[in-house]
Amino acid sequence: MNEDRIAALDARLARVEDELAIHRLLATYGPLADAGNAHDAADLWVEEGVYDPSGAYRAEGRAARETIYTNEVHQALIHRGSMHMTAPVQVTLDGDAASAVGYSLLALNNGESFALLRASINRWTLRRTGDGWRIVERVNQVLDGSEHAHQLLESVSR
Repeated sequence: MNEDRIAALDARLARVEDELAIHRLLATYGPLADAGNAHDAADLWVEEGVYDPSGAYRAEGRAARETIYTNEVHQALIHRGSMHMTAPVQVTLDGDAASAVGYSLLALNNGESFALLRASINRWTLRRTGDGWRIVERVNQVLDGSEHAHQLLESVSR
């Protein structure tokens, strides 16, 4: 009986550690994006990983993801003072795969305060790798009342 209890505790602890690692990974995204650290921000994904922000473009692979952080639009934001914030997410674990659903906010310094530029819902697909948890895909949809936004919102329970 004691061995079963220890095995159950080990399994619970492993799940907690996995969830914590995923939360830490996603919490790292915003500061790296706002620092303009293209290399480390792109490294949060698996090599072939995808970032799909609202269908505006689809960044597949490391080079495409790095371009997000080095392009003129992003550079203008971070030089004014931007805040990419990933809110707490609901994590669903399935062995070496996971998903996380939650909000993100983009705010911009306007001199005396910050203005909210974008509020989105995100669905992150993740995989455990030899280097820890990494993002396979991030789908980000502006909260615009669209069917796609509602589908992502509802995916929090799946």
